Amino acid sequence: MTETLDTETATLTAVCHVRAPLLLEPVDQQIETLQACEDEGAVDDLLLRSWPKEVALSDESPYQEVIDQYERFAAWADERGVSVRPPFRERSTTSQVTGTTRERLVTPLLCLELYADDELLGVFPHSNEATDETYTTDDAIATLRTGEVPIPLGSVEETDVDEPSTPNTCPDCGGALIDGQGLFACSDCGWLGTVTGSGRYESRPETAVDEPEASQPNPQ
Repeated sequence: MTETLDTETATLTAVCHVRAPLLLEPVDQQIETLQACEDEGAVDDLLLRSWPKEVALSDESPYQEVIDQYERFAAWADERGVSVRPPFRERSTTSQVTGTTRERLVTPLLCLELYADDELLGVFPHSNEATDETYTTDDAIATLRTGEVPIPLGSVEETDVDEPSTPNTCPDCGGALIDGQGLFACSDCGWLGTVTGSGRYESRPETAVDEPEASQPNPQ
């Protein structure tokens, strides 16, 4: 699960989110390894960000940036068919005083995201529930230390982009069109026309309609 990075065309940035009060083993060792990766050129930039253990999931939360990051990580995971839940966890808490229930987001001890220029390459850790496989931050950091880029689990489903098709309906009345080798005719209103290169129906000029020529008397 590695990929060689073309450093001439992309800048690799590692963003490490960590709970600030818990910079203990093995977290500090992971950060030291990431710093070594930056020193050795395995990553171009290393950014360290701290976040709280948990935040309230509400628009009034003072940690809205953490919620936005979580939603972005979850969207990235959904695109690849993997999950960041865990390490992120949502839980409900009820106040014994007011009886109010609040939804809270519990953050992981350490979370790593990698960017190639502005493109999000991966969020670690994450899991593939279909294969019961987890790509940990330890795995990702160890791969970076070798000078390679971790390839996340799962894959982005590619949607075939077809050329826009022309609807087989009359542009005047919506009736069914009959294709007569490139000349379309409506069986309901009698519309007659062709289709342009962009897929748009275009009425055929009346002068272009072939009419039987009147027979001319042969001179005697």
